[in-house]
Order: sequence, then C-alpha cells, then structure tokens
Amino acid sequence: MPSMAATGPDQEEELALPVDDGGGSSGGDHASFLSTFLLYIGAHELFSPQMWKAAMTEFVATALLVFCLTTSIVSCLKSNESDPKLLIPIAVFIILFLFLLVTFPLSGGFLSPIFAFIAALRGVITFTRAAVYILAQCLGSIIAFLLIKDAMSPDVAEKYSLGGCTIHGTGDTPGIGIATALVLEFACTFVVLYVGVTVVLDQKMSERLGLPMVCGMIAGSSAVAVFVSTTITGRAGYGGVGLNPARCLGPAVLRGGRLWEGHWVFWVGPFAACVAYYGFSVNLPTAPLVGAKGDIGILKMAGSCWRWRRRRRLEEKLGQNV
Repeated sequence: MPSMAATGPDQEEELALPVDDGGGSSGGDHASFLSTFLLYIGAHELFSPQMWKAAMTEFVATALLVFCLTTSIVSCLKSNESDPKLLIPIAVFIILFLFLLVTFPLSGGFLSPIFAFIAALRGVITFTRAAVYILAQCLGSIIAFLLIKDAMSPDVAEKYSLGGCTIHGTGDTPGIGIATALVLEFACTFVVLYVGVTVVLDQKMSERLGLPMVCGMIAGSSAVAVFVSTTITGRAGYGGVGLNPARCLGPAVLRGGRLWEGHWVFWVGPFAACVAYYGFSVNLPTAPLVGAKGDIGILKMAGSCWRWRRRRRLEEKLGQNV
C-alpha cells in the first residue's frame, strides 16, 4: 500500500474542480454536476496507461500470492505435524511479506480489496482506480484457483474445499455460525488495518521505519489474525478469516457448493471494518505525544501533598504561638 499522504505514481496532475458561475441552465448544471462527480471518483484514470499497468501488476501479483498462499496452507494441513495450524501463520507471514516487498513500489502492493477500499476512503487512490484494482484482484484469484484445481488431486480438493474460505463444515466438522464468522472477519480485519495501515497513514513514521519494516508489520498482523481465528474457535470445518474477499471468491466461483454458504460474510465483515476504521483513523491525534509538565507522577503527587500538609501544620503552629 502506498503512503496515505501521497498520491499514486501516475497521479502527478492536480485535479482542479470546475467552478460554477451560476449563469448556466438546468442542463448545464446537470452537466457540471456530472463532470464534477466523474472527476471526484477519478473516471479520467480509465484513460491512463499507467493505471492499467498498475492494475495488471495487481492482477498478476494477486494470482501468484493466492496460488502460493493456498498451496502452502494446504501443505501445512497435510503435514505430519501434531498441530499443523501453528505452521500456517508462519507461511502466511513469509509469503505475504515477500509479495508486499516486491509489489509495494510497483502498484502500491494492495493485493486485497480491503486495502484498495480503505485507500479510496482515505483519498490515496480514486474510487475508479480502487474498483479496477478490486476487479483485477478477483480475476487474479480465479486464475490462481484454476491452476490449483488442475494441480490438486481430487481427494485433497474435496477434503479442503479447494483451499477456499469455509464457514460450515460437513458431517463431523460442523464449523461455526454465521454471526461468529462475521464478528471474526470484522475484528481481525480491523486488527490488520490498525496495526498495518495506521503506520502507512503516518508518512514520517513510514519513512523512519522503512519499507521492509512496514511490509513486515502488515504481514505480521495478517499472520496473527489468521492464527487467532483458526485456534480460538476450535472448530474443524472453519477455514479461518479470509482477510481477502478476492481469495474467497475464486474457489466459490469454480467449486461452488458450501463455499457459497455465508460467502457474503467474507465481503461484508472486512468492508464494514474498513468503514469503522476510516471513522477511527480520521480522529487519530495529529501531533506527537508531549510529556506533561508538573508534579503528575504518583510519587511526586504524594510528595507534594505531604509537603503541603507539613507546611499547613507549621503555619498553624506559628499562628498559635503568635
């Protein structure tokens, strides 16, 4: 994700909104409103070659990311480890960190609709660019799962639902309820946004930490969210939080079945978290914390109270002597 304080690489031009002089007709007012609206959402970027190059980057990067993540997670689950779920967050961290590190300077390294959406809400990218990115990410996910479907054995694909996002299990694996899954999607997405995007929002902090550290924080928070969601429920049949609606869409389109059951949760939960985080982020402190002055520490306060009381007693004794 690019710095929230800067525009995209191909957005050098300042957007000047048309000023209505009040002398136009109703038709002219309508045309002025439409042109202003299109300018606000960034419709002009549809004619930008740089935007389409960035979208192609998102398409390829998301396809490769989803392929690597899904195959690695299934491999972890099929390993002979006593608790393979402990391996999944490690795999998520390493793979996501590498892809963010490479893709970040090229297209912003969004790789998920939730990052594109929150960036549009914050004004980092236009809503048109965000929509094109999300479409590219969804198509990339479908392509990735086409490759996975062709490479994965039918038994493994059946057992792990092609590595898709599941809420309800079958038979002895009941999964979890829709409400619980929605809460987990919202909470875990908010954690990722708070830990990762808050750093990106602060340009000075981002520059001070450097690109590897910023990518590490986003990848680390995502890995923690996956670990928490897969362990706290303790229910087989639940595939953990999606954190990436595009990744959940691919297997649902290709395999269908129970992958469509509650599929809306993997979209509504993260997007609701984006809206909530946006409201939270615009009210973050803009100035660094400044240490308070005066006797505010507990020991200083106690010492001040003791000295004040001692002084009062001394004044009372002097008054009695007089």
